[in-house]
Amino acid sequence: MAVATRPLDTPEAGKPRARGRLQLLLILFVVLGPMILATSMYKLQFWVPEGRSYHGAMIGNGQGRADIGIDAQESRWQLLVSAPQACAQDCQQLVYLARQIQIGLGRDASRASHALAAAQPLTADYLALLGREYPQLQRYPLDAARYRAKVAEPGPQLWIVDPHGNLVLRYDAKVNGKQVLDDLRHLLKLSNIG
Repeated sequence: MAVATRPLDTPEAGKPRARGRLQLLLILFVVLGPMILATSMYKLQFWVPEGRSYHGAMIGNGQGRADIGIDAQESRWQLLVSAPQACAQDCQQLVYLARQIQIGLGRDASRASHALAAAQPLTADYLALLGREYPQLQRYPLDAARYRAKVAEPGPQLWIVDPHGNLVLRYDAKVNGKQVLDDLRHLLKLSNIG
């Protein structure tokens, strides 16, 4: 019994090979295409979304508390009020807001703390109020020269600081507390630390 064989140089013999090459190219495109597109978007800054999901000024340069003149250790997230001058009305309002935001975290309140870093000594009346009304408030000295060298904005500021001491977000004295609470809740949800 004779079996009919086709010569290898016929057009039908090259079809499986061409199909295999096409499949290989498609697989490479599916795997490498998104990486090339994402790298191009990052390097060339096109199709970058304009919107953002946070309300404060993001500190994305790796600065920590020590860089702005605050030497402190805290292993939780922190709402830190900085006062480069005397802690006047705006500063006192931010201290109050920081405590209210921590309370507003509900079951996550133990993951955060609130603190005040002041460059000048606090008045006796305000110290008495802090001792009475804010027993968990941490207080730190603020090196005004280092602070002014790193922070251009005058007046008191509210900072969200991560458990490693990195500055994450900054808000001025006119901040809406609900926005800070939303930002901090979002950070706590995404974070496995603190």
